[in-house]
Amino acid sequence: MPWIPEQFTAPAAEHVKEEARRRRQTALPYFEGLLTGDVQALIGSFAAEPELHHPTRGRVKGTRAFARFMADQRTWLLEHDAEIEHVGLVITPRRGVEEVVLHLQGDEGRVALPVAIASDRQDDGRLNELRMYFSSWPITGAHAIRPPLLQPDPDLEEADVVGEYQRALAAGDVEAIVACFEPDGVVREPAGGTFAHRDADARRALYTRFFSNGGGIALEHCSATDDGRTCALEYNVVQWGRTPMAPQAGIAVYVRGERGRLAGARIYDDCDPPLTARG
Repeated sequence: MPWIPEQFTAPAAEHVKEEARRRRQTALPYFEGLLTGDVQALIGSFAAEPELHHPTRGRVKGTRAFARFMADQRTWLLEHDAEIEHVGLVITPRRGVEEVVLHLQGDEGRVALPVAIASDRQDDGRLNELRMYFSSWPITGAHAIRPPLLQPDPDLEEADVVGEYQRALAAGDVEAIVACFEPDGVVREPAGGTFAHRDADARRALYTRFFSNGGGIALEHCSATDDGRTCALEYNVVQWGRTPMAPQAGIAVYVRGERGRLAGARIYDDCDPPLTARG
């Protein structure tokens, strides 16, 4: 939810501003703000020079580059008849993570693209930078390997079941990671759609495949946005099983359930894992 409503003056933005007021939100959703076409409002939402990190376009920095990028993105969304499905939102005083699924018209029908947008903000709500995460797989059928965006934070420790999950993931412990979930907990892979696993047997099969290269998945933990119910962890993947990997940026969102286990885990990266058992 990065954009500041007061920056928008165009009539086309009024319905978006009204929606923000209705939800008692202090910022506008990323894609709704972009689709207004009010680029000056988007630029004015930053404390200094606009800066955005995009999975395939890389770093977009500076007023002219940002304005051109936003215009191109708006055109692309309109050409693909984009519909926006809101999935989740976690906000802390200095950071926010918004999750959506973009439903886009492709050459062979509608495509669902899960997207997460992380924002760092000043005390007054103005943006420092935006970091967007998604997998290229639903659009291109290929991965776009992504270098790190953030440095690892050695002092970052996730609490409760989120920490349990991270330890089981690093150890490659299938049963421990399955036990982190509520009975009806869902794991969604970056490609979304049919890549969602909704019961214990499906989760067990998924992590058995994930750990089939001789071990767990090693992450460098960089940033956690946690409101007590939902934790969004930005990370770098550095090893998958026995295979070291060049660090690759990603984010995962973990939603705690009523029993203290995970009700959901949604992953946003574009790694091409070195698996020996594919399914």
